[in-house]
Amino acid sequence: MTPTAPAGLMTAEEFYDWACLPENADRKWELDDGIPVEIPTVPPPGELHGVICWVVAFVLGKYLYHRGAGYLCTNDTGLIVRRRPDVVRGPDVMLFLTSKPTGRLNRGWADQVPHLVIEVYSPSDRPGKLNRRITQYLKRGVPLVWVVYPEDRSVDVYRLGAQTVSLIEGGDDLSAPDVLPDFACKVSDLFALPGTPPAA
Repeated sequence: MTPTAPAGLMTAEEFYDWACLPENADRKWELDDGIPVEIPTVPPPGELHGVICWVVAFVLGKYLYHRGAGYLCTNDTGLIVRRRPDVVRGPDVMLFLTSKPTGRLNRGWADQVPHLVIEVYSPSDRPGKLNRRITQYLKRGVPLVWVVYPEDRSVDVYRLGAQTVSLIEGGDDLSAPDVLPDFACKVSDLFALPGTPPAA
């Protein structure tokens, strides 16, 4: 059964069809309280942002392959974070601990609650809008949110139900045994490329 939206607003499903129209397909959109909103790309994410997204996904991908279950969504895959009115966000990376066959993955937006959402801070981000996104992820039930700061080489860690934010830097360990069993890495691992010295 397809969800219905309040009058004049789009459902997440209607928004997916609308975003796929030729006149909209080459632009970046999210759904905010049932209304499509174009995401500014000025200044656009640069090489640094793209590489850090890749490294984060690589580190987490190795973890999932080692544990033998789970999957990642990248490239701003849409996530339904609220219904009536519907909200769809596009995190940089999402991690799910439970596997399912690719034939059962949604052709549209993800609607399962991720175990971890990662946003890599980009030049077009604004603190107020970023904080709103984080709040929406947590209200959706996401237990863990990381905001990765490429320039500062640090990670802010948000936890469902926690009143404070943890800042993890440099050689500090990044782990969450209650959410990601047996996962641990140094924050510096997220900023190190093959054949280069560890990030200072």
